[in-house]
Amino acid sequence: MRHRTTDEGGEDRVVILGGGAAGLSLAHWLTRTGTTAVTVVEAPDGPLRPAERTWCYWDDGPGEFAEATVASWPRLRVFGADGGAVEAAPRPLRYRMLRSGGFERLVHSRLADHPAARVLRATAHSVRHIGGGVEVGCRTEDGRTLTVRGRYVFDSRPPRHGLPPSRTTLLQHFRGWFVRTASPRFDPDVADLMDFRVPQPRHGLAFGYVLPLGPDHALVEYTEFSGALLTTAGYDAALRQYTADVLRLGPLRVESAEQGVIPMTDGRFPRRVGPAAFRIGAAGGATRPATGYTFAAVQRQSRAIATALRDGAAHVPRPHPRRALAMDAVMLRALDTGRIDGPAFFTELFRRVPMERLLRFLDGRSTPWEEFGIGLRTPVGPMLRTAAELPFLPRRVAHRPEESRP
Repeated sequence: MRHRTTDEGGEDRVVILGGGAAGLSLAHWLTRTGTTAVTVVEAPDGPLRPAERTWCYWDDGPGEFAEATVASWPRLRVFGADGGAVEAAPRPLRYRMLRSGGFERLVHSRLADHPAARVLRATAHSVRHIGGGVEVGCRTEDGRTLTVRGRYVFDSRPPRHGLPPSRTTLLQHFRGWFVRTASPRFDPDVADLMDFRVPQPRHGLAFGYVLPLGPDHALVEYTEFSGALLTTAGYDAALRQYTADVLRLGPLRVESAEQGVIPMTDGRFPRRVGPAAFRIGAAGGATRPATGYTFAAVQRQSRAIATALRDGAAHVPRPHPRRALAMDAVMLRALDTGRIDGPAFFTELFRRVPMERLLRFLDGRSTPWEEFGIGLRTPVGPMLRTAAELPFLPRRVAHRPEESRP
């Protein structure tokens, strides 16, 4: 029998909706700084919980989640369409890989040890503003209704109405195989960020992506930046071609697979959606439009929110600087119109810009002078033409991407 329970959480309690990277990261930083009591409402097992997935980022130290790090690489490599390689060690940065399951277990264990934190397995279905805070209506795994009260709510779930209006929206869509080869085929110290030695689509670009987990074990992905998704069979065909004809891995066993879609858009994501309600993570614009990377921006955003709340203010900062978003908007439009050749564009950036500087730029931590220098190493004419037309282009609602079919 269903019944209603009310949680008198207190005016200082923060309610976080969604237990993914953004929600759990914010909970971690709030408890680490002792800012406030926190309740994380995360979906029970079922269709609302995403499959396990991989998160990558670069950093100059092991950071807060070293125990959940699956692997890291001191050297990075990019292959051009002509087969030429650019390889460098972007010291002091290392490329790091987390798996969502390990990250979730680590943060859950830390929250369990904190007296002011809890994780509630329930589906949040309503947010109502009341005097001095919010009420979140939830339904638990066993069908009970529950109301959680707090001073603020931070929502990391995908927006119900899809993506915001934009001038350009591309999709970064991919499928990856965790493979085991019959003999050593990988260098565990080198990760391949982009390998353009694959057939290119008529619109957008495609590349391979290789993260070695051992001499005979790696995550190998096929990725496209384009406007239309493939079928699962289409991704698998591309992966077979890449592993056999390009990487020449020989006999291999596919141990598991992962698949996903990341919108790359110059749409403006609202961060405040009510008097005491905010969006965070990808829902609040943390995904870098030019690359699809999100995890590092989520950490910066989460730390800043915790600091603001500790100082008595509720504020969700921009995940990326305005300059970075403006440059990303130009790049997306130039790529979408075909004014620049995607594989040549990215390959030349890695060839002509020191890798450590380029990675800081892609992470939003470069200086204006560094960004000016990077801009001079792009196709200046097409980029200037694109920048000139952007202010006059209307923003339109993009269609929500459909899941790939078998």
